[in-house]
Amino acid sequence: MADTTAQPSRSRDLDKLLLRPGHLVGPNFEPGPELRDDLKEYAKVLVVGAGGLGCELLKDLALSGFRNLEVIDMDRIEVSNLNRQFLFRFEDVGKPKAEVAAKRVMDRISGVNIVPHFCRIEDKELEFYNDFSIIVLGLDSIEARSYINAVACSFLEYDSDDNPREETIKPMVDGGTEGFKGHARIIMPGVTPCFECTIWLFPPQVKFPLCTLAETPRTAAHCIEYAHLIKWDEAHSGKSFDPDNPEHMQWVYSEAVKRAELFGILGVTYSLTQGVVKNIIPAIASTNAIISAACALETLKIVSACSKTLSNYLTLSIYLKITLSCFYPEQVLRTEGRICICRDLQYWKR
Repeated sequence: MADTTAQPSRSRDLDKLLLRPGHLVGPNFEPGPELRDDLKEYAKVLVVGAGGLGCELLKDLALSGFRNLEVIDMDRIEVSNLNRQFLFRFEDVGKPKAEVAAKRVMDRISGVNIVPHFCRIEDKELEFYNDFSIIVLGLDSIEARSYINAVACSFLEYDSDDNPREETIKPMVDGGTEGFKGHARIIMPGVTPCFECTIWLFPPQVKFPLCTLAETPRTAAHCIEYAHLIKWDEAHSGKSFDPDNPEHMQWVYSEAVKRAELFGILGVTYSLTQGVVKNIIPAIASTNAIISAACALETLKIVSACSKTLSNYLTLSIYLKITLSCFYPEQVLRTEGRICICRDLQYWKR
């Protein structure tokens, strides 16, 4: 006997946003199946970056009803990526991230079309970026964000009253993570502060004095930076260092190991060398998932006007350490996290 139990639609939750009116919707929102169809047919989204955050973004956007996606990334998959970039497998090591990520999502989600671009963002013409309805950033580089910001702002035009013309505004949704912290925000050129206007919000990068690197190294990072900043120029006069060239990185690693052995310093590894030279920040899979969900939701709200978007930005900070500072019944259990528990506690001593 056939099972006649109704199966829930994959777009059930999406329909609750797009097919029903609400009090928080945008001024141009018109609920109905036509809006859902427009989302599939006409909305074109570019995801910049196919790393830890980019993998989550592609999956979330595809499951949010977007069918026309493109992704651009210049990197190849490394073994160290596999612990958090869930679209990749061991057999994918060495392959372009954009191509593998696009294929994996299309294999799992029917009807979505993702076009990968294995190249630098600077290699594309400006008109390439102008074809998209919205640009979503999953980057770990300030320089790359600045470039995309400049591209989006270059499309902006003003009317005779010096107001931004709506059809020339290229919305951007910017996400970023670092360990257990992250952010999601919207940039509307001509309407909200752009990336360059708020670049001061980013913490300064760690710098080491050259005298310390050359004379008194104390850590593995000092040895790596010595090989990168000083030894490279001495051995390769006039040749620029390419952090994406494996041969260049291997040379720096070898020289850093020699430097560390000379001063009795432990801890120099190839992965640490990559992290120090390329300023790679620690990545946590759960943080990527949370920030990606926020970015995908903001993208959906911008395109459909099904709800009001962020007026500023969202920040995430996950605290893990819990401190017990309560020893008497009338006190409370204080934590350094988001949770405060109030209960009667029996008197106890250390």
